[in-house]
Amino acid sequence: MNHFETITLNIDAAGVARLTFSRPDVHNALNPVMFGEIGAALDIIEADPGVRVLVLSGEGESFCAGGDFRWQQSQRDQPRAERIRSGRPLADLLARLDTFPRLVIGRINGPAYGGGVGMIAVCDVAVAVDSARFALTEVRLGLVPATISPYVAAKLGPSQVRRVMLNARPMTATEAQRLGLVHEVVPADKLDEAIDAELDQALSCAPGAVAMTKRLAQYVLGHNEADNLIYTVDRLADFWETEEAKEGMQSFFDKRKPSWHRKHAPRERA
Repeated sequence: MNHFETITLNIDAAGVARLTFSRPDVHNALNPVMFGEIGAALDIIEADPGVRVLVLSGEGESFCAGGDFRWQQSQRDQPRAERIRSGRPLADLLARLDTFPRLVIGRINGPAYGGGVGMIAVCDVAVAVDSARFALTEVRLGLVPATISPYVAAKLGPSQVRRVMLNARPMTATEAQRLGLVHEVVPADKLDEAIDAELDQALSCAPGAVAMTKRLAQYVLGHNEADNLIYTVDRLADFWETEEAKEGMQSFFDKRKPSWHRKHAPRERA
């Protein structure tokens, strides 16, 4: 285990990294210390080729309550240039998580608001407990959901993001699933079982192919047909030259699991 003040990080033998927001007394609200520590944890994960999957979760009853109000209020009297500098770490962190070269699974153990919704939006897969509630509450406080907006809008689409962003409308877990913010909703006592199923699926896939496919999906969603034709044909040609492609095809013909296939040890359940 690595030692941090506002998060915990555990990496198991199968290559599963579990990063947990650990400020339960303030519902895991985000502050500058947490931004720095999450960044340091991502450095550790990215430097370890054995890490295949990142699981984000929260300690206690909440996933993440968004920005810490005391930190946010402290920005009010700062010069504009300093406010811009203060806002940059969260923007950089969200961008890094959105493009992180590992599968990112959100284990949404409870409510999420504001920046916490942004953290869910940058997950590749998100599984939530059925009791969780979500809201983009910024406008109710006279604020704007600025740095999280690109990711929430990409997940919800132009119509639905206006529906929930312009009036701070709360969402149940079921509604969040219908809108596309989360992918699965389960009872609390089934959350780890659902995460285990996602991990088994992820650990059956080639890590290099996963990283490239993540970049592929992001590229084709942001480019036109002509650019996509060139990019996708080039990527296909590139991957036929990789060891993963050779191993994957050979394992298929040999009727065996490929070398990257892993089984993780399920977490103990209460």
